[in-house]
Amino acid sequence: MLALVMPATYSSAQAPPKVEGDHGILNPDDTGRAMLVRKIEMGVIDSVTCSLGVNTSKYDDHQLARRLATLCAEAGHTKAMTWMSHFEANGIGGEVNPVAAAKWDKRAAEAGDPVGMYNYGLSLMRGMGVELDQARGRQFIDKAATEGLDVAKHLQDVGYDLDEITPDAEE
Repeated sequence: MLALVMPATYSSAQAPPKVEGDHGILNPDDTGRAMLVRKIEMGVIDSVTCSLGVNTSKYDDHQLARRLATLCAEAGHTKAMTWMSHFEANGIGGEVNPVAAAKWDKRAAEAGDPVGMYNYGLSLMRGMGVELDQARGRQFIDKAATEGLDVAKHLQDVGYDLDEITPDAEE
C-alpha cells in the first residue's frame, strides 16, 4: 500500500493553499459556486460545467443558476434547455413565463431530448405557453416514450389523462 505523505505545513484535513500567479491558479476551488463563477468568467461552457450547474439552483443563487443555464442552453446543452424551462415555468429567479418555458422545451425537443419532448407535449396538450393542440402534444409524448422516457410511457398507458400525472397542474 502506498502511503501519502503530506508536507508539514498543512494536515491531510486541510486543503493546500490557493496560489494565484502569472500562469494561473495553483490549487483552485474545484467545486461549488466559486468554481462555476470562475468557469463562466473564463468562458468554459462544457458538458461537465453544465452538468454541475444544476446545483446552483440548490444554493438558492437563482441568478447564477439562470446565468449558467442560459449559457449552457445557448451552447446547445439540452438538459440546460429543460432547466431554463423549469425556471421560466416556476418563476425561479424571475417572473413565471409559460411562453418562454414552452420555447425552451420545444428547442430541447427539436434537439432530440426526451424530457424536452415530453414537457413540450404537455404544454401543447394543456395550451400552456402555446396554442392548445392535443394531437401534436401526443405526438411529442409518443416520441419521448419511444426514446425510453418512463413517465411518457405511463402517460400513454393512462390514455393521456393529464390528471394522472399532474392532478394539480391546472390549479
